[in-house]
Amino acid sequence: MELDLPFIWAGLIATAVLIYVLLDGFDLGVGILFPLIRGERNRDLAMNTVAPVWDGNETWLILGGGGLFAVFPLAYGVVMSALYAPITAMLLALIFRGVAFEFRWRTRRGKFLWDWAFFGGSIMAAFAQGIALGALVQGIEVADRVYAGGYWDWLTPFSLMTGVALVIGYALLGAGWLILKTEDAVQIMARNIAWLLGPLFLMMMGLVSLITPFLEPVYFERWFNGPTAIFSFIVPFLVLVAAWHLFTGLNDLDDARPFLATASMFILAFIGLGLSFYPYIVPPSITIWDAAGPDISLGFLLVGTAVLLPLILGYTAYAYWVFRGKVKAGEGYH
Repeated sequence: MELDLPFIWAGLIATAVLIYVLLDGFDLGVGILFPLIRGERNRDLAMNTVAPVWDGNETWLILGGGGLFAVFPLAYGVVMSALYAPITAMLLALIFRGVAFEFRWRTRRGKFLWDWAFFGGSIMAAFAQGIALGALVQGIEVADRVYAGGYWDWLTPFSLMTGVALVIGYALLGAGWLILKTEDAVQIMARNIAWLLGPLFLMMMGLVSLITPFLEPVYFERWFNGPTAIFSFIVPFLVLVAAWHLFTGLNDLDDARPFLATASMFILAFIGLGLSFYPYIVPPSITIWDAAGPDISLGFLLVGTAVLLPLILGYTAYAYWVFRGKVKAGEGYH
């Protein structure tokens, strides 16, 4: 049986992007919440919860972007041309945030400046990612296999809404992470802010979900006609189940459930996007197979990925295992 290499690679890249959103999402969320954390000691504690893993989390962004460039060069060229501004803003914000992360430990007089830089880089990266997502969902104009839209096509009310939604979602994910990894004042702050962010995130998810099917006829067809229409009931129901676990977890003072419930909502939203997009990689005109490189190249790259991907998964899992447990001020992990 011949392997459908473009389909396999689309699944691998989608998985890498989802893992990135979940892992880098919570440490971007911690940065977004930084101004709400009172006291230098508490801010140091919050940053220490992501210190061992934050740079490794961004491996998945490289894997997703690099995979798109190598395997789907047509899609990469079109998407980069259409979303050059928000993607550039995201990369600059991630760089600035990484520099701030390191430099805030090297100074005392200017530490507050690097704290604000860490916050600014985090919120800008999240907002730019959300805008890029919204611009992709609303469709990219393509003619003769090249981007045919304008420089500002990515900037629309819908893309701004998805940008705000992702900032709120990452902040909620970060709050769940702080509930999971800290105690006392930081955990109490995170739990209180999660009570506010939870309903906001659900509201934004609902708005985006209501508008999306009407952006492109193919989305409407996928969600309301044919065998895939059942998912228009299953996915919202599962989101409500996850929301119930989020709020009951907060109410029961459970440490793990808020984070896991928020992550589940992100996974369900990602599944919803996948159902809307398929078989397009650049909606509404370029399919996975249209954008794929030659099968011989895809097969060669798949062999290398089969070796490297388990290694990346292994060291990521090992890092989280080594630094498991709560973080306490001045003590690190225990």
